[in-house]
Amino acid sequence: MRSDLMKKGISRAPHRSLLKASGYSDRELSRPIIGIANSFNEIIPGHIHLNQIVKAVKAGIYMAGGTPMEFGVIGVCDGLAMNHEGMKYSLGSRELIADSIEVMARAHPFDGLVLVPNCDKIVPGMLMAALRVNIPAITISGGPMMAGKIGKEAIDLISVFEAVGAVAGGKMKEKELLEIEEKACPGCGSCAGMFTANSMNCLSEALGLGLPGNGTIPAIDARRIRLAKEAGEKIIDIIKKNIKPRDIATLDAFKNAIAVEMALGSSTNTVLHLPAIANEAGIEFDLSLFDKISKKAPNLCRLSPAGKHHLEDLDEAGGVHAVMAEISKLGVINKKCLTVTTKKVSDNIAGCKILNKEVIRPISSPYSKEGGIAILRGNLASDGAVVKQSAVSPNMMKHSGPARVFGSEEEAMEAIMNKKIRKGDVIVLRYEGPKGGPGMREGLSPTAALAGIGLADSVALLTDGRFSGGTRGAAIGHISPEAAEGGPLAIVKDGDTVEIDIPARELNVKLTDEEIKNRLSKWKKPEPKIKSGYMYRYSQMVSSASSGAIFKSS
Repeated sequence: MRSDLMKKGISRAPHRSLLKASGYSDRELSRPIIGIANSFNEIIPGHIHLNQIVKAVKAGIYMAGGTPMEFGVIGVCDGLAMNHEGMKYSLGSRELIADSIEVMARAHPFDGLVLVPNCDKIVPGMLMAALRVNIPAITISGGPMMAGKIGKEAIDLISVFEAVGAVAGGKMKEKELLEIEEKACPGCGSCAGMFTANSMNCLSEALGLGLPGNGTIPAIDARRIRLAKEAGEKIIDIIKKNIKPRDIATLDAFKNAIAVEMALGSSTNTVLHLPAIANEAGIEFDLSLFDKISKKAPNLCRLSPAGKHHLEDLDEAGGVHAVMAEISKLGVINKKCLTVTTKKVSDNIAGCKILNKEVIRPISSPYSKEGGIAILRGNLASDGAVVKQSAVSPNMMKHSGPARVFGSEEEAMEAIMNKKIRKGDVIVLRYEGPKGGPGMREGLSPTAALAGIGLADSVALLTDGRFSGGTRGAAIGHISPEAAEGGPLAIVKDGDTVEIDIPARELNVKLTDEEIKNRLSKWKKPEPKIKSGYMYRYSQMVSSASSGAIFKSS
């Protein structure tokens, strides 16, 4: 066993003495030792209950003959960090999470890892660590939050963000906003729509690194506790069979995940995270793979913010494996891929079927023949830009309008709330990329405000930053190269005509190449917004969004 490095033989007597000081018996130390990465904290509602999940995982490990050893991992709540400096630290936390788990797993030679995340950057950070360390591992999330209710209407966190815009636009009274605030988030779990956290937890199933149900079983459901026990038991089986994360997360597995992403209409943040996770396994693919698969894998689900359904509905409709079984009929799923069940995808999806055709449409009547995400290119985004096309209204799939340029999210938000944005405008929000932000903040507040005011179907928003999985409308992010690196976004002026053609995958500013070159020759790189600490170091090391905003190798 790998853990023998710290517990076996005469020379390891001091090590055993230290472990006994923590209360471990000789019998416990003779078993496989499993590190449990627990991202519990009292800040994130998606993590507030993770100690219960970990307790169940430990029970499963003990039942299967292993010994669990728990350690802590940080986590940022994107909702609480939204629309202020705190959001600059969210994406950067992904690298810290991966690094910290690597440190713990290398310093203490566990035989296996159980990863217990739930929200936004924590899920991909943990999966990155699993592939980097490459010892037997399984992920078990805390599960999604239930949707809130006002009467018979289901609401969620995005309802609150959009209500803020509705109040500002005079379309809602503050009393109504307060009722939504009270009822939108009824308890623990990752926010109820197909936002980033739930997108990544669902894709952990599609990748094969999470058990069936990991992405959709509600946080408050007893099945979640049983699944956690099963994960604890399963890690021992995985160790015995010597199945490692890189045996599971192959290029074919990532293609499966992208196909499921398209069918679900997942968050655009997955386009950052999947390449970053793959990079840890030495697998390289660029944005063109997303677009290639998008043209083959139809969009079958319209969960919030794109539609009225939530994760609890997807779970009742058959979950991720029902989606995989359905799109496998089109040949876009490689059924031979291995998973943490220790079986192949074909075994996992056998007998799975759609139980509610309103929530998961069959391939014969998809919401669209193309997947939920599209990659755009043009003179504004030679290295690519990302849009959740499943959440864009039909009339905005092609749009041309005057640029309204802002150098920060705060400036754009002020203009929106003060009704300075008009129908047809194209908001250009720059210097919010991985380097320029730094940290590539999510622009949920401005897009939600536009929706609340009633401009989501008539105003586009472009940024080198990114958007929440809860964003809807013509919101185009990840524009690369970013403005802080001298990308053309840096030289767009108020009034320049921006042309968006999502079906043709094009994003351009109506300027000649000569004019763009002339403006760039006069451009000066702005001063860093953060000049010390972790995020300054991050800004110096991070790569482009087009490659997953990973740390450069040299």
